[in-house]
Amino acid sequence: MIKKNSSNTIKLIKYFKLINYNLIYNNKAINRYKKNNYEISGDKADSLERLKKSINNIKSCSLKNNATNMVFSDGNPKSRIMLIGEAPGANEDKEGLPFVGRAGALLDKMLNAIDLDRQKVYISNIVNFRPPENRRPTDEEIKRYLPFITKHIEIINPKILVLLGSTAMNALIGNDIVISKMRGKWIEKKFGNCKTSVIITFHPAFLMRQPAQKKMAWIDLKMIRDKKIL
Repeated sequence: MIKKNSSNTIKLIKYFKLINYNLIYNNKAINRYKKNNYEISGDKADSLERLKKSINNIKSCSLKNNATNMVFSDGNPKSRIMLIGEAPGANEDKEGLPFVGRAGALLDKMLNAIDLDRQKVYISNIVNFRPPENRRPTDEEIKRYLPFITKHIEIINPKILVLLGSTAMNALIGNDIVISKMRGKWIEKKFGNCKTSVIITFHPAFLMRQPAQKKMAWIDLKMIRDKKIL
């Protein structure tokens, strides 16, 4: 028992060192993320391209009108693990990729802690254009983009869906719940023809503001690591 507890303590210490947000260097956009050419089926590739065009063709959208780039996705579209955040920030708007700022650097460390990286997961957001001043998307904006992210999930067809933060949780699970009550649980959910296991955890940006919650996030990450994907 002592050896087991000691081993768990060592793993927890390594995790906290790995995701220590003080190791994030500056506010500059991270340029290391490149759009990778993954070999995916023609149907999936065509569906993703059609979805991307549909989002880009949205009319009379203040988010789109004030944004520099549409932020569609990053990672491996063949992955069985999909992560969904809230919305692009300033760095993401500049680069056209999700999670490339300070929160993105922390997300990378969190993934690395369970032997994952962006080549092994697929990442998107509830809304695809940056809200001004990095504010939370309004309920109306979320409602407008909800059909797109729902279709996005259906196309990727992940076996595990990780919702990062309360905005993603409320949009896809329900508005009458709080993240502290729902995180760390598996929820079976269907999006179109996609049946997936959903888990909710804290958004990396929240963890940067509330580092004491990293311990809870580590529990969630271990659940993802240990989940059997059939």
